[in-house]
Amino acid sequence: MNKDKRFEIFSRLRAANPNPETELNYSSPFELLVAVVLSAQATDKGVNKATAKLFQVANTPETMAALGVEGIKEYIKTIGLFNSKAENVYKLCRQLIELHNSQVPESREALEALPGVGRKTANVVLNTAFKQPTMAVDTHIFRVANRTRIAPGKNVVEVEQRLLRLVPKEFLMDAHHWLILHGRYTCVARKPRCGACLIEDLCEFKQKTD
Repeated sequence: MNKDKRFEIFSRLRAANPNPETELNYSSPFELLVAVVLSAQATDKGVNKATAKLFQVANTPETMAALGVEGIKEYIKTIGLFNSKAENVYKLCRQLIELHNSQVPESREALEALPGVGRKTANVVLNTAFKQPTMAVDTHIFRVANRTRIAPGKNVVEVEQRLLRLVPKEFLMDAHHWLILHGRYTCVARKPRCGACLIEDLCEFKQKTD
């Protein structure tokens, strides 16, 4: 995969979707942080269904913490791993109140120190809420980067670092969203929809489908 191909790939993705956005519903950095924590091993659709009711009653660290762990569980019990997620959301709210003046921090180090927040979650928040050019590599991006050969790597950190280095600068801010959506709807895991793919002629996947 050379730089001209990469430039054309991202040019097409941008032309098809000039302003890509996360499919998680949120109206503040705090809501986004909670939604991303809840989205681990869950669908965005399932998370949105739960947070639609949760955020009506609690959309700040103070109001969320006031629900307590059991109160949070009641709203998110339809989401996988809801017991541990409720614990993490409660604890991260307490930390935001006590250490960050109830504000979501804008640094990776501070975000990753919060309960339930790993590298991927921190990258999503930094990119989506604070417009930093980060790359949150989930299973979709890992698959697309390797399958197309845009930025192959053995693990998520390797793929992240390669994407940051190889994606043309002008596309870096939105590349994370384009790649996730491409992996979610076109370059799907079991049988990629190559016949409906707008970058099929540029992709270096050898076992293409019709």
